[in-house]
Amino acid sequence: MTKLIVTAGPFTFEGKLELEAAPKTCAAFLRHLPFESKIVHVRWSGEGVWMPLGDLDFGVGYENNTAYPAPGQIILYPGGVSETEILLAYGGVQFASKAGVLSGNHFLTLTSGLENLYALGRKTLWEGAQEIKFALA
Repeated sequence: MTKLIVTAGPFTFEGKLELEAAPKTCAAFLRHLPFESKIVHVRWSGEGVWMPLGDLDFGVGYENNTAYPAPGQIILYPGGVSETEILLAYGGVQFASKAGVLSGNHFLTLTSGLENLYALGRKTLWEGAQEIKFALA
């Protein structure tokens, strides 16, 4: 099992890659580590934060994809109808864009620090963009 440390705003989480369910997405993401970006609050999806990544191409298609990630699940939308993005659910989410419902590859699940997920989401909503970093544990 490959573990990651996710630092988002003032919070730190541990996570595990979903190597069996999304091997291609996990391998592609690992090639980009350490991965740094900013999270902003979602516009259409509910209680989540996302990283808009423009035309960044991870070179993967769909695997283990869902439109309904649970709190603590992180999904990668590989692009197509909308830009490439990574979304972290902190509450109820139906992953969508202005074009409608989308699905993304569930490739990472947070395993510790979950008590801070809601606070991270609300901080992002009310205070704006937060720094986020993914690194190997």
